[in-house]
Amino acid sequence: MTTDLSTLTSAAEKWEAMAGEFKKLEDQYKKDVHGISMGPSWTGLSAQAASLRFDVTLKEYQAAQKEAKAVASLLRDAHTQFVEARGKVRTQRDAAVKDGMRVSEQGVVQFDTSRLERGEYSAYVHDRDYQESARQKAAEWAQRIEQAVKAAGDCDDGVKIALDAVVVDSDLMDGTAGGFNASAQGDVEKYEAQHLKDIATRINSGDASEADLREARRSLRDNSGDKAFSQTLLSGLGASGTLTFTNKLSDLAHSGDKGRRQEYLDLQKGLATTLATATKDPKSAFYTQFREDLKKAGVKQYDLDVTGGKVDLGRGHGQEARGYQSLVTLMQHGDGYSGQFLKDMADDIRTAEDGKRGGDPDIWDLSGDFSGKEDGWFANDPLDGVLGIMADDPGTATEYLDPGPDNKNDNLAYLLDRRDWNGVDTERTSGKVEVVAPDAADQDNRTGFGAALEAAATGHVPGSTYDLGGHDMAQARVMNESIGVLNAAGEADKLPANLRAPMAHMLMDYTPDTHQILGMDNNKYNGVDRVWNDDGQARMAVPKEELVKIMRGVANDPEAFGQVYRAEKQYSQDLFAAMPDDAKSLATQNRIMETSASLGAYDGVRADVVFDKRFDNIQWANDFNHALTGSSGAVLNFTPEKMAVPGDLANRVLDFYSYEATKDRIAEASTEATAENSKQFNAGQREVDAMVVEWAKSNGHEEDSDFTRNLMGHGQVHHERGRDGALRHLRSDY
Repeated sequence: MTTDLSTLTSAAEKWEAMAGEFKKLEDQYKKDVHGISMGPSWTGLSAQAASLRFDVTLKEYQAAQKEAKAVASLLRDAHTQFVEARGKVRTQRDAAVKDGMRVSEQGVVQFDTSRLERGEYSAYVHDRDYQESARQKAAEWAQRIEQAVKAAGDCDDGVKIALDAVVVDSDLMDGTAGGFNASAQGDVEKYEAQHLKDIATRINSGDASEADLREARRSLRDNSGDKAFSQTLLSGLGASGTLTFTNKLSDLAHSGDKGRRQEYLDLQKGLATTLATATKDPKSAFYTQFREDLKKAGVKQYDLDVTGGKVDLGRGHGQEARGYQSLVTLMQHGDGYSGQFLKDMADDIRTAEDGKRGGDPDIWDLSGDFSGKEDGWFANDPLDGVLGIMADDPGTATEYLDPGPDNKNDNLAYLLDRRDWNGVDTERTSGKVEVVAPDAADQDNRTGFGAALEAAATGHVPGSTYDLGGHDMAQARVMNESIGVLNAAGEADKLPANLRAPMAHMLMDYTPDTHQILGMDNNKYNGVDRVWNDDGQARMAVPKEELVKIMRGVANDPEAFGQVYRAEKQYSQDLFAAMPDDAKSLATQNRIMETSASLGAYDGVRADVVFDKRFDNIQWANDFNHALTGSSGAVLNFTPEKMAVPGDLANRVLDFYSYEATKDRIAEASTEATAENSKQFNAGQREVDAMVVEWAKSNGHEEDSDFTRNLMGHGQVHHERGRDGALRHLRSDY
């Protein structure tokens, strides 16, 4: 903190001057000594011998210049790093002081009571909670300052490594032993990367010392965000060496000393960040070469000592991890990958497995189910794994899955329909007989894909909070294609378990469109299959039959279906809030009729579910109700719609998730499963009636007035049409 760092730049200037002096010597030597052996006056064996000696010396003068310039560059690099690191320490110290702390020269942080007024000090002395809060705040500032100091120490260690390495003669065949370094470099991080490569080699072979592990952690902590370091390290290791390194770290973290597990996981996180940094620029020579190397290393088999179910994967068990499985396992420890790298990795992994591209559909198959094992750390399905990472980058997910206006991109169709998701090899040996059985899917199949699909269709990271609705054309194409392909594949009304919640969130986000499809009175949506631009807003339409079947697939998860139902009702409330106060207005009547038809379709889906003998009907209804009532305090906001522009939230109609409605749904779930009884599913219509009453009351009308009763009557027939139409799409016997 007190060192005059300008001495580093002064020293750099002297090293640069030294390089200039060596240049003068080189020129003089080349003219007065080396040139003699090159002239016509000296010939024969002695001239040849002298020339070889003189060449070595001449190259040493040149190497001396290279080394001196490199040292100068390292000193300037050190100056830049030290100034920045010291500045961060001072910034943290100053911020702590501003926040009421006292910071000693040794970095000890304490709450500064001397700055308190008498009354404040008295309150502090007598209030233990106040004292504890002050101590906790001081501890937090001490930790921040300590981290800044540690970062400065990391810089210092890195410069030492570089200065030690830059003066080492790297060419043992140049005619000198311990001469000048003709390959000297002026980048601290490149020397640190070379140093870490050597440590990684020792870790891989099991020869690493405690000091090696400490240095590896320091080096990655300090440099994983530096491009030169990252690319130098990965180039030195190569794709195969990188995979071997991460596999060794996995071995140590999950099968080695459990007490040191976090240390190895920290190393893997640093290595993952290094990978993200090195691959930021897809146009770089490094990126091109590393990707090509990965295409070969990604399909190779590597020893990895992990367990899948009750079957060991790794040494001595006839089963090895593929390179891409190890790569994605590594990637899951980091973030910040470029969109192009994620798309390229997904595409290369698909090429390795897609039979139509010459790949092997069973390439990732392994014995045992890895889902949920130690938090499911092993990416046994690398394509699903990389898609899960892609979900944190919605723009990239949309680009990867968007079929395009010309429908030339088949990634989404491949994942929804053609891909082999059964990655668990169930063959086993009983005695001397090999028992052959179909492959199975592990329990977390499609979890990464589901997250990426949701991100691609909505434009938002799964789990984040945002206003529903509002999409661009690419997002709408993803939604449209998802519904179409799943229906064409016969998967819509069944829907794989791990796609139900993501599809529910997608349907919620497209409620303004699904409301119109189910309402059946808008010709732009009626029975068509298209995506179009509506005054800057992307719209999506599919045939009602296809939408109903997707809803039925989601409904296999009652809570997911409850969320979709709740979004529909909230959107309907927004429509009602914007209705003209006129019973004769077509706008008012149409909103009520389309809402009735829409909620009628939900009642039809609900009827099909509760009459399905695979379900405990009462439990399903309870879970569905819980999804509604358990979230009643939250508000679902929608982006502004031309036909539904509510005022401020205070103008929304009252929440109508009532106890009576939950009783209605339980009662309907208790009825005998007959076609006649399914026609009695009217809870949705009763909720529309309640909505109409609340809206009418908010506009000054009595709930039993002719005005209110007239509006309620408009919805009855449309609810029946919506419900019965949905049931006809779902049940051949209806």
